Amino acid sequence: MNLKQLFTLLAANLMIQAQAQQNNHITVQQNNVQLTFTLDEQGRPLYTVQYKQQPVIQPSYLGFKLAEDSLLYKNFAITASEQTSADEQWQPVWGETASIRNHYHQLTVHLQQKTTGHLLNLVFRVFDDGVGFRYEFPKQASLRYFIVSDELTGFALAGNHKAFWIPGDYDSNEYLYSTTPISDINNTEVVKKATDIAVRTAPDPYAVQTPLMLKTANGLYINIHEAALVNYPAMQLHVNTKNNELTATLVPDAAGNKAYLHAPAHTPWRTILVSDKAADILASNTILNLNEPAVTSNTSWIQPMKFVGVWWEMQTGKSTWSYSDFADSTDANGKLIPNGRHGANTANVKKYIDFAAANNIKGVLVEGWNTGWEDWFGNWKENVFDFVTPYPDFDVNALQRYAQSKGVQIIMHNETSGSATNYERQMDTAFRFMAAHGYHSVKTGYVGRIIPRGEHHDGQWMVNHYERVAKKALQYHVMVDAHEPQRPTGLHRTYPNWMACEAGRGNEYNAFSNGNPPEHETILPFTRLMGGPMDYTPGIFKLKGYSADVPDRQVHSTLAKQLALYVTLYSPVQMVADLPENYEAHKDAFRFIRDVPVDWSDTKIIEAEPGDYLTIARREKGKSSWFIGAITDENSRTATVSLSFLEPGKQYKATLYTDAANADWKNNPEAYEIKQVTVTNTTTLTLPLAAGGGAAVSILPL
Repeated sequence: MNLKQLFTLLAANLMIQAQAQQNNHITVQQNNVQLTFTLDEQGRPLYTVQYKQQPVIQPSYLGFKLAEDSLLYKNFAITASEQTSADEQWQPVWGETASIRNHYHQLTVHLQQKTTGHLLNLVFRVFDDGVGFRYEFPKQASLRYFIVSDELTGFALAGNHKAFWIPGDYDSNEYLYSTTPISDINNTEVVKKATDIAVRTAPDPYAVQTPLMLKTANGLYINIHEAALVNYPAMQLHVNTKNNELTATLVPDAAGNKAYLHAPAHTPWRTILVSDKAADILASNTILNLNEPAVTSNTSWIQPMKFVGVWWEMQTGKSTWSYSDFADSTDANGKLIPNGRHGANTANVKKYIDFAAANNIKGVLVEGWNTGWEDWFGNWKENVFDFVTPYPDFDVNALQRYAQSKGVQIIMHNETSGSATNYERQMDTAFRFMAAHGYHSVKTGYVGRIIPRGEHHDGQWMVNHYERVAKKALQYHVMVDAHEPQRPTGLHRTYPNWMACEAGRGNEYNAFSNGNPPEHETILPFTRLMGGPMDYTPGIFKLKGYSADVPDRQVHSTLAKQLALYVTLYSPVQMVADLPENYEAHKDAFRFIRDVPVDWSDTKIIEAEPGDYLTIARREKGKSSWFIGAITDENSRTATVSLSFLEPGKQYKATLYTDAANADWKNNPEAYEIKQVTVTNTTTLTLPLAAGGGAAVSILPL
């Protein structure tokens, strides 16, 4: 630094210090939510959040460590600040409501570091139900290309709250939830129980994944997550179990760095939702509102739908994804020797197409159709699938003609086995293949360790990859259901063709593990689903004796609860997951699955308590029909549902699908009752829920 530059920096410091003395403590409030920003004596940014004058986030530091020991978290001064507000309505392409209000008060704080001259903006948006904030790096001479070593965002909690959490992991979200005080998050036995099938890859035993759901002793519900995760690694939370302080921790790359940025740039939004009513957390649209609007207005081809698939029979051992048992199992001509159990064969797929057509189900997902499944998993192999070459027993053209004649779409499956490099090289080829054969939807998968080797599912490189896939699919008019991605953060607003994700422990774990406990589906809406729809694959009717490998394996649910999941676990693409013959055995109950839609114009959270119970009512988009789902944990209970949301003066026919009096998830899961009653907006329904059970209701205008 020459003498002239030194004098310039000193003069700037004097000016920003004078401004800082005038405005170093700023408070913004919207209804019950209050945010306060300040700098401490060392020039470190701090913020607090209150709800109805109760502390939600106590004074918590903000900032970064950059590569080469650059400390971007102290010696700041405020150069300026401004406040704005917005109150607007927007209409999602599909969703839980037809219209969403985006109402917030925004504070932007402009900071300059005295020692380096670096500029950093902090943008806070205060909503009725919480706060979102992000860091912005303006274009500047002193900070252009830079590497984030650590993000130091803190969330200092006001107590040892009850937490619903899964352990930190760079590559998997597929864990059982633990419900413990914050102080027990590193309890070895709890973590051991929670890991179950998944292999934990994060080295920090004190890390948990977001969305993190909390409940305070005085009845506040707090949810911490992120919104609009783009060009940045996913955030986890390091937990200090002694003082209840959470700190952002980012998923690293192969070199151990967290993010590579070029100013101007910004981070994702960090989100804190809060209410004294659990239902308000589920009804929040704050995460969606913090995402950018749709990148395209041409969305008429995007169609929510239900689908069946050659999938559950593979999960339960009835058939296989692979055509042969081994990659080197070949005949004298070098051709694979069929094992006789390959599920994605032409005749079998036609059976699913027929079932879908007969039951007004629009899609058929076919997994295991393409070559490569003999050695796809566990070998960290780069070139496994080519996404266009079918097995000998899968007739692409004949099946497409057959499906089209029945008014059914075949859903493409692109499993990458974690080799994102291979998929990137072949994406255009794969999507051209889909376009040529009329495939308008694709389920992608990333099972296994990621290639580029050393990268992680939730790191910056893969976050960018998933977005590239969504963009490429948009170009070819293909809807995406991504499996094994990072947790959703509301990007389905920006990319409305990105319909759903797995990114959590779904119904499939009932096929090959100890399963999901009855409380699992009452926790998911408060955790995994906060950022976006989940492909949970509900609708299992044969709840015992379905596994070819473990005869006594069972789903920890009643049949009525499986119906209710179509309402309580939202997705615009819902799988009708069981085998056709198992639905044939319960045609009367299957009627609810036939009737229930997947796109909604209104949603009412009737009652909710994370880990215990949930009741939701939704109105079919463009119609007057309503559907209700009620579920409980391992405890039986009664759900009481006022129908005051119905239109006054009208009569409706309500069909109630409930647990039978002797139903129980463990001993009698398939016992249910169906009855019809006439209802109006003055009616109150009483729905019995067995242990591990549920109830589903369709309400159609007379």
